[in-house]
Amino acid sequence: MVDDALAAVVARLYAVPPEEFVAVRAEEVARARAARDTGLAGTIGKLRKPTVAAWLVNLLAHERPDLVEELLELAAELRDAQRELRGAELRELSTRRRSTVAALAREAARLAGPDRGNLPLQEVEGTFAAALADSTVAAAVQEGALTKSLEYTGFGETPRPQLRLVQGGDDGPYLSTVTPKRSAPTQDDREQRAEARRREEERRRAEEEHARVVKQARRELMTALQQLTDAETAKSEAERAVAAAEKAIKSAEKRVKIAQDALADLS
Repeated sequence: MVDDALAAVVARLYAVPPEEFVAVRAEEVARARAARDTGLAGTIGKLRKPTVAAWLVNLLAHERPDLVEELLELAAELRDAQRELRGAELRELSTRRRSTVAALAREAARLAGPDRGNLPLQEVEGTFAAALADSTVAAAVQEGALTKSLEYTGFGETPRPQLRLVQGGDDGPYLSTVTPKRSAPTQDDREQRAEARRREEERRRAEEEHARVVKQARRELMTALQQLTDAETAKSEAERAVAAAEKAIKSAEKRVKIAQDALADLS
C-alpha cells in the first residue's frame, strides 16, 4: 500500500513542470503527514527536483508510454543486431534510431507546451539515445522519474552471468564436498594432466583473442555508425541554415523594394 502511494506521488511529481515541483512536493508531504504516514512523508521530502531535460523525458514517459514502449522495442532490435554483428541491419536500425530519437524529443517539446521557450532538446535526445544503448537506462526512462539527463559512452552491454540453484534431496538445496581416496599419480597421469592444462590454456587464450576481436569489431562498427549519424545531422543543420539564409535574403529584397518604391514616390 505504501509503495502504491509513493508510486502515485512520484508519477504526479515528475510530470509537473520543474518550477512547480517544490510546491507540489510540499503538498504531498503535508498530505502524508495529515494521514499520519511519517515514513511516506519523509521519503517524499527527499525526492529531488528534475532538470528541465529530465522533466521532458519524464513527461513523455507519463503522457505517451506507447512511444517509450516503441523505443524499448527498437533498443532490443539494436542489441540483437549488435551482438550478432549484422552490419546491414545495424545501418538500417541506426537510421531508425536517429529518426526515432528526434521524433520523441519533438513530441516531448510539444507536450511541454508552446510557451516554454528554448528547451534542452539535445540533452533529451541524448537520454533517449542512451536508452537505446543500455537496458538499465531504458528502464529508468520508462519509470518516468529521472532527475537529470543521461548519456551513454560505451559500446553495448556486457553479458551478465546467470546463476542456477541445484536442488538436493528432501532437505532442499545443499552443497557437498566429497574427497575420494586416490592412489599416487603415475607418470602417464601426470602427462595427461599436463596435456589437459596445456589445452585448457590454449582454449582460454583463443577465447580471449576472440572476445578481443569481437569487442574491437563492435567498437569500430559503432564508431562508424556514430560518424554516419553525425554526418547526417550536420547535413540537416546545413540545409536548415541555407533555408534560413534564403528566407533572410528574400525578406531583405522585399524591404529594398519597399524602400525603392517609397523613394520613387518622393521623386
